Order: sequence, then C-alpha cells, then structure tokens
Amino acid sequence: MSSPRRLRDLIARGGPPLMLPGAPNALTARVVEEAGYEAVYVSGAGVTNTFLGAPDLGLLTLNELADHVRAIADAVALPAIVDADTGFGNAINVQRTVRVLERAGAAGLQLEDQVSPKKCGHFSGKDVVSADEMVGKVRAAVDARTDDDFAIVARTDALATEGLEQAVDRIGRYRDAGADILFVEAPRSADQMRHIVRSVPGVHMANMVEGGLTPLTSRDELGDIGYAVALYANAAMRGAVAGMREVLDHLAEHGDTTRASELMISWQDRQSLVRKPDYDELERRYAAEANTPGADGSEQDGDVA
Repeated sequence: MSSPRRLRDLIARGGPPLMLPGAPNALTARVVEEAGYEAVYVSGAGVTNTFLGAPDLGLLTLNELADHVRAIADAVALPAIVDADTGFGNAINVQRTVRVLERAGAAGLQLEDQVSPKKCGHFSGKDVVSADEMVGKVRAAVDARTDDDFAIVARTDALATEGLEQAVDRIGRYRDAGADILFVEAPRSADQMRHIVRSVPGVHMANMVEGGLTPLTSRDELGDIGYAVALYANAAMRGAVAGMREVLDHLAEHGDTTRASELMISWQDRQSLVRKPDYDELERRYAAEANTPGADGSEQDGDVA
C-alpha cells in the first residue's frame, strides 16, 4: 500500500483523531516511529529552527525542505505530511512544490494562505492573500499530484486578520477547490473550534501549540468536537531542547557526564535507534557475497576457454 493511501486509511478509520507528532529531522522521525505513532508531520518551523537556527519566518527553501523529507522517508515507514508553507511562490510554483515533495516521499503537503514571507501561525503581524489566490493554489496542487491519494492540506490564517466567519468561508472554498484536510489556524476557544467544524463539513485538523493561542485540548475532546487529526508540530523538538540543556548544565556543573547517564539514552539504545544492527547485517551479507567464489563473475572451476 502506498504511503498516501495508508495516510488516508488512518484518517478515515474513525475513532479518536489521528495523532500527528512533528519531526524536524530523520532522527526525530525514528523516535516518533519507535514510540508507536502511525504518521508524522514534517514541520517547517521545526526544520527552520533545527537546520537554520532561525525562527519560522519563511526562510527555508524548497530544496532544503525536500532534502529533509527524503531523509525522513528513507529512515521511517510512516506516512508524512509536509508543511510547505505558502507553496514557495504562486500557483505555478505550487505545482512544482507538489511534484518535488511527492517524489521525495511525502504522503501529503500543507499549504497556507499567508502572504510570503509567511510567519508562524501563532505570531502577530500575519497577513493573508486573497481567497481567490489561495483557491488557485489549491487547484494547482490537486492538478499537480500524480497519486490521487496524495493529501492536500489547506490552512487559513484568516481568523487573526479577518475574523472567524471569513476564516470559515475561506476553508469551505478551499475544500470545494479540492483540499482533502482543512486547517483553520489559531482558534482562540473551544467554541470557535466547534463552530469551524460544524460550519464546514470535512476532515479537520487541529494544531496544539504549547504556549500558543489555541487552548490545549485532549485527543478525546478534539474527537468530540469533530477533529480527525491532532497535530503536535514541535512538541518533540522542544522536549529534546529541554533535555539537551539539562545534560549541558550537568556537564558545566560537574565537568563530566559520568553521573548524567540517566539524562540520556544509553550507547546501545542510540545504536539501536539508528538501526546499526541492520547495517551490520548488511555489511556481513555483502562482505560474504563478495568473498564467495565466483561472486566477481569468474569461473569457479576449470580454465576459461
């Protein structure tokens, strides 16, 4: 089964919302998979933070993002939704973005209706393009995908700039243009979240941002409201930074890490996480084949005529 098909089946099965942790790199994606999650989100903010050491202000390029998607797709079997920000340009650029990320191994991508360069959805000072322009981008994305199961997530940031009803109107238009998953960013209350889901039938995604504008809501509560996908875009990354700081503080205080073993994974756990035993087995297999008589194509017995 293709990765886009598996993603669609996970969303369509009903029950509690699909939990979608974010991963800014392949190692984090390995941890997400190891923890038993069924899909992963490649966060534009997370990649920008970890790769560039910069804030989520539209600084990442398509090629940089695609490199991370390829690495993640090679490292894990999880279907990945990729945050493609504003699509890296106009509708024509969006088509190229879809083709590049689909070939890189994504199961779907997210587009948003902010002006470029965009800002994090929970930053102030955002602005949005016209609804007509975003409709064109969604249509372009739908037309560009080669696999009809490749998911198009349409996000609007209009709630902050135009109000709730305009955001609802926009997300309905994006659905009608072919978007598979609907994402209204940064609702301020559970009542707003309910209004969004009830006003526009479809598959909705909620973004849970610790310290952001939307109230943190449990998975079960999100399901009761009507959400099908619960996004935790940068929770793992932020937890990792907290862990790094703790280890480094310990090193600065004690001058060594001998008493910090409980703060980090073991050597064996680290090698297991990155699949070193699998690579060791491949090395043994191919070394054995290389040493097998005749493996180089020569005759094993007798002289060559």
